[in-house]
Amino acid sequence: MDRLGSRCPLPGSTRPSIFICLLILTASLLTYPVLRTLSLQFLSVLTGSYVSGTYSIVFVNCPNEQIARDVARAILDKKLAASVNILPKASSLYYWNGEIEEATEVLLLIKTKTSKIHMLSSYIRHWIKLRDLLLLFKQLRAHVVI
Repeated sequence: MDRLGSRCPLPGSTRPSIFICLLILTASLLTYPVLRTLSLQFLSVLTGSYVSGTYSIVFVNCPNEQIARDVARAILDKKLAASVNILPKASSLYYWNGEIEEATEVLLLIKTKTSKIHMLSSYIRHWIKLRDLLLLFKQLRAHVVI
């Protein structure tokens, strides 16, 4: 009779295997965001590129505030960015034709998805002739809706 009870548990008693399966399922659901983030970072380190789905900040210098506002509105209208900050009167020093030049420019901080960087940079180049386009790739913790 003891052999029969060990093979067929009594009704109402839980099997250890069901408990273990539920425990593993719960642990995997709770650790999924962390594992996804780590795997994306590991992939970006191995390949040397950034994975779509992460977010980036793009810095663009504009010659004046009117052009900066026009570019910012156009970018937002095309849904190429979630947010654009306009920082007026940035003093810039740079090398141009072997000489140090100085200019006052307006800086745009554009927050967008990394997957939209190529479309964004080509769209911006239609507006202004850029000496430089600086991209800062950063996985943001905030939720950005585009």
